[in-house]
Amino acid sequence: MAGRLSLRTLDSVPRALRPTVDPRALGTGVVHLGIGAFHRAHQAAYTEDAIAAAGGQWGICGVTMRSSAVVDRLAPQDGLYTVLADSGAAASVRVSAAVREVLFAGDRTADVLARIADPDVHLTTLTVTEKGYCHDPASGRLLGDDPRVRADAAQRTPGTALGLLVRGLEARMRADAGPMTVLSCDNLPRNGATLRGLVEEFVDLLPAAEAAALHAWIGARVRFPGCVVDRIVPATTRADRERAAAALGVLDEGVVVTESFRQWVIEDDFAGPRPAWERAGALLTRDAHPYEQVKLRMLNGAHSALAYLGALAGDASIAAAVADDGFAGLVDRMLAEEVIPTLDAPDGVDLTEYADALLRRFANPALRHTTVQVAMDGSQKLPQRLLATVRACRQAGVEPRRTVFAVAAWMRWVWTDRTDDGAPRELDDPLAPVLREAVRGCTTPGQVVGRLLAVTEVFGADLAADPVVPALLTDALARLTADGARAAARSVSAEGAAASS
Repeated sequence: MAGRLSLRTLDSVPRALRPTVDPRALGTGVVHLGIGAFHRAHQAAYTEDAIAAAGGQWGICGVTMRSSAVVDRLAPQDGLYTVLADSGAAASVRVSAAVREVLFAGDRTADVLARIADPDVHLTTLTVTEKGYCHDPASGRLLGDDPRVRADAAQRTPGTALGLLVRGLEARMRADAGPMTVLSCDNLPRNGATLRGLVEEFVDLLPAAEAAALHAWIGARVRFPGCVVDRIVPATTRADRERAAAALGVLDEGVVVTESFRQWVIEDDFAGPRPAWERAGALLTRDAHPYEQVKLRMLNGAHSALAYLGALAGDASIAAAVADDGFAGLVDRMLAEEVIPTLDAPDGVDLTEYADALLRRFANPALRHTTVQVAMDGSQKLPQRLLATVRACRQAGVEPRRTVFAVAAWMRWVWTDRTDDGAPRELDDPLAPVLREAVRGCTTPGQVVGRLLAVTEVFGADLAADPVVPALLTDALARLTADGARAAARSVSAEGAAASS
């Protein structure tokens, strides 16, 4: 080995695997909040391809929010890392150079705000996960009483993504540094409009004169386009790092592994210049909402269903879960009979073909996307991934049995501290204390359903009063409890079509 990947060792990497742009000549034009593996495998990859195709100073300053781990991996490598894309039948390896700087917000807050205020920076993008927005996923509103939000509004050294964004925009306004486009790349309903609303609510918490000036400037100078992102990016393993090192001839601590498929749909509503992402395969559109609904309810909904069922059954990966005929059959029927009929297909998209492709992608053994990883933060994900379909079916007078079964699997995941084979497990969720308290002392599925439906941060107020949903949930949870996830899913997947009511 020739040492560790960096600008110093880049020339020792096989030429075909080197970046498509010269990192030494690349200035920064984008600040990204939440530089995890997904961003590096998705938006950063698109951005490098756009620069290679059309030029521009669109290097990325990546900001990590939770810990310095990404900085520790990437800073010694001058921001370089490997993207290992594997379809299951063929794989590609390439070093990426779009990320030119990595900052940990915990100890570089002032530098993060300065980057957002830099006149050479034109975009701030985000992948901070649903829980990173400090909002109520059921209503989309800011959690204004959250101590983190209150603290960020009271000081100029914020710790949340929303606080960093607002204080960065304020610094940009004061510096008269020009307009800014803010692009959420997270799985939120109408993510652009939702983020705009959260920013406005945060600004309302500031002193009146300060808030008035910032509201006016944001209204005139900032755009919040919506977008839809799609690429499966599991956690990197030691085997992945060894595989990359064998190809590169140098060690890489920042490897990201992903599938060959990728998609990015972006609303064409920018405040200023942007990378030529369409030259890299992104779709620029007037309205991303139809694509968003397809992705959230089909891909993410199916992903969550497989995650909870598979995790309960002891399946370590999504690929293992989808290999179970009962789980795959249930998800297939959920998509065909309950999700697709409630969606408006975007132009040129065949939803049946899309569903078939999803199951093939999930079955890719090279990805090893763990069920527990997908199952994290369920309280933040359920409203848009599964409950939106439940509500749409009920509005159409249909009983969404398979989708409700997936929701019941989440309830079982919350209620039990053991998988079906007796292995212990932990509930990893920002509302874990609330959820644990809700099911404390419950001895029957009916009690669990009643208590969890009362958690309005997840379910709102309507589903508990629905004439069908509580009974469907209770029946499904009783089956999961008595028979285990595999047998219960097999039974439900074989039952007749959903009834009308």
